[in-house]
Amino acid sequence: MLFFAIRYVKEEEAAKEIVQEAFINLWEKRDSIDPEREVKSYLSASIRNRCLNYLRDNKRYAGTLLSLGGLLPLPSSEDADTIEFKELSRQIHNAIDELPEKCREVFRLNRFEQMKYQQIADHLQISVKTVETQMSKALAHLRIRIKPN
Repeated sequence: MLFFAIRYVKEEEAAKEIVQEAFINLWEKRDSIDPEREVKSYLSASIRNRCLNYLRDNKRYAGTLLSLGGLLPLPSSEDADTIEFKELSRQIHNAIDELPEKCREVFRLNRFEQMKYQQIADHLQISVKTVETQMSKALAHLRIRIKPN
């Protein structure tokens, strides 16, 4: 299952977390799972969905946010593109500043410091689930506030 997850997310640590979460979820839902269905197929589907969710939540904005955080160079473009990029940068930073303090801190540690969820949880002395929840809230807020024109 770990190799299956790694094929999707390309990061061993993230894949380990995904597989562990899938097994925990399986255990928690053991009473409600159809006994006729193979456990392997259930786990495969669960891990695949979790990998896709991870990619959606952690990769979509990574390039833009890294470049806005000064971690990647600005794209070379004409003046109009530069103005649009600066406006987008301003919108993103404003949206990040609007986040609640803990949510903003979790988001910045993940996106700008490239810390994994487990590292953030250890650093802030909170659960990984809390980190996931805070990241989901942050990304949802950014999606709402930063809409393409």
